[in-house]
Amino acid sequence: MADSARGHVDEEALDEVVRFTSDLIRIDTTNHGGGDCQERPAAEYAAEQLAGAGLEPTLLERTKGRTNVVARIEGTDPSADALLVHGHLDVVPAQAEDWSVHPFSGEIRDGVVWGRGAVDMKNMDAMILAVVRAWARLGVRPRRDLVIAFTADEEASAEDGSGFLADEHAGLFEGCTEGISESGAFTFHDGSGRQIYPIAAGERGTGWLKLTAHGRAGHGSKVNRANAVTRLAEAVARIGAHEWPVRLTPTVRAALTELAALYGIEPDLDDPDAVDVLLGKLGPAAALVEPTVRNSANPTMLHAGYKVNVIPGEAVGYVDGRYLPGGEDEFRTTLDRLTGPDVDWEFHHREVALQSPVESVTFARMRAAVEEFAPEGHVVPFCMSGGTDAKQFSRLGITGYGFSPLKLPEGYDYGALFHGVDERVPVEALHFGVHVLDRFLRTA
Repeated sequence: MADSARGHVDEEALDEVVRFTSDLIRIDTTNHGGGDCQERPAAEYAAEQLAGAGLEPTLLERTKGRTNVVARIEGTDPSADALLVHGHLDVVPAQAEDWSVHPFSGEIRDGVVWGRGAVDMKNMDAMILAVVRAWARLGVRPRRDLVIAFTADEEASAEDGSGFLADEHAGLFEGCTEGISESGAFTFHDGSGRQIYPIAAGERGTGWLKLTAHGRAGHGSKVNRANAVTRLAEAVARIGAHEWPVRLTPTVRAALTELAALYGIEPDLDDPDAVDVLLGKLGPAAALVEPTVRNSANPTMLHAGYKVNVIPGEAVGYVDGRYLPGGEDEFRTTLDRLTGPDVDWEFHHREVALQSPVESVTFARMRAAVEEFAPEGHVVPFCMSGGTDAKQFSRLGITGYGFSPLKLPEGYDYGALFHGVDERVPVEALHFGVHVLDRFLRTA
């Protein structure tokens, strides 16, 4: 770690980020979907820490108990655009019997913090709090205004979280043109000694679909050429087997260009077949871009019937669809064709795809912050296969990046820890994150 930057946060910040991560994990904010979650205890905890840094946090709810926190830090340059720094407080469910430790224990063992939310994303929430509090102790102010937001409901529809904030409290984000949040600037080990730090500059759109097949109800013992279950099954099989064509967005093209250069490969990114060949040559690093060179649609749920000898008149299925920036029209027309004339489909949940410039000053400063503390690393842009609260904040004209820095040792599969069993984060990774986040936010 560069000695020149060590003094910008104090030892207390390094202790606090570990404690905050553990404390937040112990506050069970499991989001079961359908409104079944209570983020308020975690929101009150975050607000208390912000108030301790001299800020004036606002707690906001659309639904009782589904609490969001927003605060603003004034920068030294009033003419500069503001930056949104946001993290969500809810987590996905965890079954304790599957874990090595209780998922809501926040246990710190052998230099590792364990529990649901350790990487998604109470670690980043803790980093934000630790940096802000260190600045208050050391008298540091950022160049531009920072709006700090901790949100509810990211792990479901975001209707009680970032969607509610963007739609009902846009004034709190006045002046914000860019934002940072989860899923970027983590160590990706490629298995051959290289350490890659992908920073997210885009997200595929979310297209969760409900498929409804209609047919003729009847007795299960009789021939039925209008069987709704059969019609749904055929449509689902077509969707599952469909080979989506390669479509390179500017972000993914930039990612492939930089990765190819890193591996000494001359890429031909205008030939779809050559793109698949290139992915094969990148080895493990292909995982950073492979999910985002195409649209995708994966059947996930089926519902039909009520008795084995009764053919139902309707059958329903659900599909997790994701489309690239600029790819929604192709996604729609393809689904029209694959579902056929006997199956209707509609969006069960839809959110936009995002694309952020990789040639921006902000991206360059994120790159520089990582490289200062990980000079052996190789920073590359990438597009997320899924989505974040940046989708909702984009309604306010805020360009989003994924930047929650962690320096992970080899053997930590960052992607597998998201929503996985034994989610955990090393203490040293949190310390790295505090240093890098502090460096970036002061210079952004």
